[in-house]
Amino acid sequence: MIRRLLTLAAVLGLAACTKSAPAPPLPPALIFSIVSTENPQTQIQEWSPFLRDMQKATGLSVKPFFGTTYTAAVEAMRFKQSDVGWFTNASGLEAVRRAGGEVFARTSNPEGHDGYQGVILVRKGSGVTLDKLLKCDRSLDFGTGDAKSTSGTLAPRAYLFGPRGIEPARCFKTVRSANAEANLFAVGSGLLDAATDNTRSMDRMAMLNTPIAKKTLANLQVIWRSPTIPEDPMVWRKDLDPALKAKIAGFIFSYGVGDTAEAKRQRAILTRIQTGAFKKADDTHLLPVREIEAVGFVVDAKSRHDAAALAKAQAGLDEIKKEEAAAAVAKPAG
Repeated sequence: MIRRLLTLAAVLGLAACTKSAPAPPLPPALIFSIVSTENPQTQIQEWSPFLRDMQKATGLSVKPFFGTTYTAAVEAMRFKQSDVGWFTNASGLEAVRRAGGEVFARTSNPEGHDGYQGVILVRKGSGVTLDKLLKCDRSLDFGTGDAKSTSGTLAPRAYLFGPRGIEPARCFKTVRSANAEANLFAVGSGLLDAATDNTRSMDRMAMLNTPIAKKTLANLQVIWRSPTIPEDPMVWRKDLDPALKAKIAGFIFSYGVGDTAEAKRQRAILTRIQTGAFKKADDTHLLPVREIEAVGFVVDAKSRHDAAALAKAQAGLDEIKKEEAAAAVAKPAG
């Protein structure tokens, strides 16, 4: 009898040891960061329906974090004050490099275009042309983007100012850094002679369809466009629990997909935040912005007549182009 009890105890003990450990609990709140390219109050109104749907679908309390600068959004992820979010290409690259981030998705253009362009805007009838802008006679007030803005800073530097050896700080009477929406209004109201912006920001303004938005856009003229910039990346912390990543991905990649009435409602919400259905992506999505950055390094080295720096910058640019070619072969179309 004693032997039988001991055997039973051993079996029960072995079963207890081999029983799988319970899955770690999901966090009570998911912090979703949004790089603020316009007035935060406007973004709260536009994003609230999406975040409510995310909360309902995942069963998590979803709280927004609106980064007032691109650096703020990157630092929030770095110090684990945010878990996932919508970044610009340049800030997304910083999140991957310095904040343990990982690209898992990208936005898409609701109108079917692949990407957007950086622009320089002037007020119609002001007489400011691209040639006048590039004279660098310190007579104009100029607006630029955040230092880590792809369309507002990096693209104009790489493709317009840099190749001509122009440093905006020494070219214009004043240089002011602001978000895309602020730059658009500043030019439209005559506070700035010219400023960087992007076609997505202009489309957003047109969607508002308010008297002030229509009047502002009617007063603007584009005098320069950048090459096409890829759609924005969605980035999550690489160290998130796989179960949490699965919940996020399940929501993101099903949202607005299908022909049901619910999918149509969701697509209307996506249109408000200026995207179509989200697409799968990885860190190779950031190769084009890495190329823009590398072009800037080449331009800088040439302007300084630094042969060693130029050789290093060119080698870096060539390596990125090789990575782009390899990614194009590995990634299926669409």
